[in-house]
Amino acid sequence: MMSPHSPVNPTQWETFQLGPFNPPRLWVGLWQLSSTAWGSAPASKIRDAMARHVDQGYTAFGISDHYGPAEIVFGQFQEHLPPRTVLGGTKWCVFKHGDLSRATVEAAIRERMTRMRTRQLDFLQFYWQDYSNKGYMTALRYLQDVQRDGRIKTLGLVNFDAARTDEICTQLGPGAIVANQVQFSLIDTRPLHGMADVCEKHNIKLLTYGTFCGGFLADAWLDKPEPDPYSGALTPSQRKYLDAITRVWGGWTLFQQLLSVLRQIGGRHGGASIANVAVRWVLDHPFVGAILVGTRLGVSEHPEDNLNVFRFRLSDADRADIEDVLERSNGRKMISLIGDCGAEYR
Repeated sequence: MMSPHSPVNPTQWETFQLGPFNPPRLWVGLWQLSSTAWGSAPASKIRDAMARHVDQGYTAFGISDHYGPAEIVFGQFQEHLPPRTVLGGTKWCVFKHGDLSRATVEAAIRERMTRMRTRQLDFLQFYWQDYSNKGYMTALRYLQDVQRDGRIKTLGLVNFDAARTDEICTQLGPGAIVANQVQFSLIDTRPLHGMADVCEKHNIKLLTYGTFCGGFLADAWLDKPEPDPYSGALTPSQRKYLDAITRVWGGWTLFQQLLSVLRQIGGRHGGASIANVAVRWVLDHPFVGAILVGTRLGVSEHPEDNLNVFRFRLSDADRADIEDVLERSNGRKMISLIGDCGAEYR
């Protein structure tokens, strides 16, 4: 087995099929640009960090219309690169529905293209807040029209549950939707209950976030006391995932047992980190395309360590040890406690 400290060459990167693209299975997620609460850096420093990531093989970026200046920063960055060097997946998120018209859809796409300085969006993901309003089907059909016009290359979803994902893929037809972005981790295993079957049925992949649980699935938290969510020392992400760990999943003591098991497994694989093992567990599910790494560009980055996920595979014994802890948690009940994927935002 290779040392975790030796460089990863491009041939070791795992990729997957996303419509016409073949992107890597680790993406740089730019959610942190939506707020300075995660720490901030000048735009030039962020672009420098993006360039460092691309040099190491991180050539796909997860963006959104409401991630602050993320679309603009990405557009400024990619326009100086050779064509198709990087893939930018942005989102159009509809929180207020009103009377949706073709003109509304057209305007939203023009805005995405302008901000990203491109004549064609590589990958557009769609979010719809209120399921009781069936306008999401109308919006998606308008988006298909825009795709046929050549302004969108590939369409996906964001935080749609299994039932609506199945409905959308069935009505729009094979290949219309290529992915759905949802939360999935050792703590939040809701995609295993329904979503996995929908992915297999319609040949779509999941792009997952929250896989690191805001950084709690890491060596830094092993043998540490439960943090105070009101201390001011945690990021908004950490407060969110701490609440899930302590109030829903099973508590801090059981979480420490999980971290201990992950540390032991990492030791079996050349010193892989706890985060590496947690990410490998998610990547090993066949319905998962890629994981979005919520990188605080220019503030806190771990690109070298994250690449270690491509150096090893979990054994049956590794998975059994992990499952022993998960069976003692409420993880399998979270879909009834919280609701299906995306329910926490509705």
